[in-house]
Amino acid sequence: MKAFLKWIAILIAVLIILVLVLPFVINVNTFRPRIEAELSNALGRQVTVGKLSLSLWSGSLAADKIEIADDPSFSQASFIRAEALNVGVNMLPLILSKTLEIREITLTRPQVSLLRTADGKWNFSSIGSKGSEKAPVAPSTAQPAETDRSARKSEGKPSPEEKEATPSSPASSPEQKSTSEQSLEQNLSVEKLNIRSGQISVANTNAPGHAQIYRNVELTVTNFSFTSQFPFTLTADLPGGGNTKVEGQGGPINRNDASMTPLEAKISVNQLDLAKSGFVDPASGIAGVANFAGTLESDGTQARSSGDASGNHLKLSPKGTPAPREIKMKYQTTYELQKQSGQLHGDVSVVRATAKLAGTYDLHGAEAMLNMKLNADNMPVDDLETLLPALGVTLPKGSSLQGGTLSADLSINGPVNQLIMAGPVKLADTKLAGFDMGSKLSTISALSGAKTGQDTSIQNFSSNVRYSPSGIQTENVNLTIPALGTLTGTGTISPQNELNYKMMAKLNGSVVGGLSKLAGLNASNAGIPFFIQGSASDPKFVPDVKGVLNSELGGQLKQRLGSQIPGGQNAQGVVDSITGLFGKKKK
Repeated sequence: MKAFLKWIAILIAVLIILVLVLPFVINVNTFRPRIEAELSNALGRQVTVGKLSLSLWSGSLAADKIEIADDPSFSQASFIRAEALNVGVNMLPLILSKTLEIREITLTRPQVSLLRTADGKWNFSSIGSKGSEKAPVAPSTAQPAETDRSARKSEGKPSPEEKEATPSSPASSPEQKSTSEQSLEQNLSVEKLNIRSGQISVANTNAPGHAQIYRNVELTVTNFSFTSQFPFTLTADLPGGGNTKVEGQGGPINRNDASMTPLEAKISVNQLDLAKSGFVDPASGIAGVANFAGTLESDGTQARSSGDASGNHLKLSPKGTPAPREIKMKYQTTYELQKQSGQLHGDVSVVRATAKLAGTYDLHGAEAMLNMKLNADNMPVDDLETLLPALGVTLPKGSSLQGGTLSADLSINGPVNQLIMAGPVKLADTKLAGFDMGSKLSTISALSGAKTGQDTSIQNFSSNVRYSPSGIQTENVNLTIPALGTLTGTGTISPQNELNYKMMAKLNGSVVGGLSKLAGLNASNAGIPFFIQGSASDPKFVPDVKGVLNSELGGQLKQRLGSQIPGGQNAQGVVDSITGLFGKKKK
C-alpha cells in the first residue's frame, strides 16, 4: 500500500511539474503561422493572430488578438477584429508529438463589420469561397524545427532530429499529418465555435456611416463544418433597444456565396424600438415597440417565413400619436434573396377587428417599396376608433366614434416613408358621440333649423379616400344623417389638419325651415351649398352664399325675393338679403 501511495505521489508531482514547465518547453508561437495559414486558407481571407500562450489547465492556446481581413472590393479595414482568440486543443498530441488538433475556437469581444451593396451583395459572401482552397498553406509547424533542419541539409549537415528520428516518426515526414490537421487545411471543422460579448455593425456601402449596431452578441455553433449542417444559437441586443434570439441549424456553407447558405431557424424579437432601430426612416413617422416570434427557412435562393408580430404604442404617421391598443399580425412571406423582393400575406387585427393584407415588397433600393392591398370587411368601429390617432386622423374635439362597422378596400403603394393609401371607405350605423351637428350648422339654420342633440347618428358614410404625406383627399363624400338628410361633396385635410370642403346639403322635408318657409322654396330638392373649414378638431360650417345664388335654389330666391327689393330684380339686393338671413354683415 505504501509503495502504491508513493507512486501516486510521484505521478502527481510529475503532473504538477509538467503543468508548470511545459508551457516554457513548448514554444506555442511556432504554431501561429500554421493557424494563420489554415484559417486564411479556409476563410479565403488574410488572418492575423497575435502572440500565443498555452494553458494546460484549460487545454487551450490563447492569442491576445485576431484580425480577419475584409473583401478588398468592399473595404481595406478589418472584417472581424477580436480582443482575444482562445483555441481549445487536444493536449496529448500536442505534448507527445507537437501535433495541433483544434476542437474549439472562441472569439472574445469581436467587432464584426457587415456591408451590403445596392444590388444585395454582402462582404461575407466570399467567405470560404472555392477560390480560397488554392490559397497557399504555410509549412506545418507540427515540426517547429523544420526550417532549421532544411538549413542544415543545405549545408550538408544532419540535424539532431534526423539522427534520432525513425522513418515512421512524425518528425521524419512533414507530409504525414493527422486527419484533424488535413481537415483543418481543407475545411476548418471544429467541435465548437463561439463568439462572446461581440458587436456587429450592418451598413450599406453607399452609407457606411449609418450602421445598425447589434451589441452583446453571443453565438454558439457546434460541430461546425463547411460541408455539413451545424446547430447554432445566437442572441443579441438590437439597435435602439430590445433583443433577439435565433436558434436552428445552418449549412452546408455555399462555397460560391456564403450569403446563400441554407438556414432553418426559430426567431424571436422582443421590445424592438422602431423609431430608434434605424430600420425605418424617421421621416415616415413610424414609431412604437414591436415583438415577433416565428420561423425562417431558406434554401439559399428563397426564404420562407411565418409567424406572429405585434406592435404597442404604434404611430404610423408624422402627425400621429401612439395607439393605445395593441396591433397584431399573423403573416406568411416568401422572399427572393437575389432580387431582394417578396410576397406577403397576413391578417392584421386590433381586438376583434381584422383586415386582410396581401401584396409585394421590394427591399432593393434605399427605401423599402410596398405594393399591397388592405381589405377590411365590416370591422367593429369601437375597436378601430383607437387606431385613428396613430394614422394622424383627428376627430372633432371631445368626440368619438361609437358602434357600427367600417369597411375599406385600400391600395398601399410607394416607399415606406411616403406611403400612399387610396380606396373606398364606408361607415355604417355608427355615432359621432359628443358632436352636435345641428348646432354646428347654426350658421345655415335659416335653411334647416334641424337639431341632432349632443350625439350625431350616422346611417351611412362613404368616400374615396387618398391618404399621403401631403394630406388626406376625400372625393364623392356621401353622409346620411337621419336627423338632417344627406350631405355630399369633396374636400381635403392638410398635414396640419386644416379642412377645405365644399359640400351640398339635401335636407329632410320635415326639417326644412327658415329661408324655405320665408321664400316658399323646396330646399330639400334643390340642395344647399356650404363649406366646412377650420380644423379637424374644430370644424366650422360656413354658408356658401355665391353657391346659393348659382344653384337652383338661388334662381328661385332671385324670383321670390327680387320683387321684394326696391328697384326690382337687383342682384346685389338679393345677395344682401340672403347674407342677412345667414346672420352675416352686409359688405
